[in-house]
Amino acid sequence: MKVLGIDMGSREVKIAYMDNGTLVEKRKISTMTFYKSFCIHKDGRLLADVERIGFGKPDKAVSTGYGRNNTDLCSFKPITEIKAHAYGAMYQTKLRDFILLDIGGQDVKVVRVEKGLVTDLELNEKCAASCGRYLENMAAVLEVPLEEMSRHFETPVPLNSTCSVFSESELIGKIAEGIGIEELCAGVNYSLYKKLSPMLTRFKGEKLVLSGGVAGNKALQKYLEEDFDSIVHMAEPQFNGAIGCCAYAEFIPTRGGTL
Repeated sequence: MKVLGIDMGSREVKIAYMDNGTLVEKRKISTMTFYKSFCIHKDGRLLADVERIGFGKPDKAVSTGYGRNNTDLCSFKPITEIKAHAYGAMYQTKLRDFILLDIGGQDVKVVRVEKGLVTDLELNEKCAASCGRYLENMAAVLEVPLEEMSRHFETPVPLNSTCSVFSESELIGKIAEGIGIEELCAGVNYSLYKKLSPMLTRFKGEKLVLSGGVAGNKALQKYLEEDFDSIVHMAEPQFNGAIGCCAYAEFIPTRGGTL
């Protein structure tokens, strides 16, 4: 069975294609490019033209993400982001019991999965200070590549602003004080960890699976190691939502239920 999964993010669209339960292709497109190149306006609606994506006609198609509310994917079955990311994590890790931390560009999700079922969750969709966009902005202020910034975790300089906008001004002030770039980078990473900590309090001490674009942040991983029994890495953390859409379509008929 050929399955197409689309995660319509606020900044990027992630696409996954499975054939008989095996991930065979994936693709990432900016949301703006997706709207301009793979959608058409008709009768006041924005319609996605799946054939333009180039995967052919799938047997099943599932969508999730912020953008599914803006785009008419009439041939797709919509599912929640929680369900998509939980199925994606189970498919990629083969685990059935874990805590999932998904840090996207503009939101954060913490999900407890027990015996393959979602039993608890915590969401942050109101503030970008604990999301990937915060790291991108701070890297731009420091004029260092995001990947380089994510490596530094030792001797972080204190950054106390809770707002991402004010954090930029605070960071510039620290630069003016002559603080070294490595300490500044570590300070940004530790600041993100501190903003995430209140969401993670009741989930500590368990097996943590990292998802989303920030999953590769080595400094954040280092800080989280102090709070959890083990940190589990996925091969494709950025595509987890799209992969979860495919996994849902592939395996839900044999599981006899939904998350």
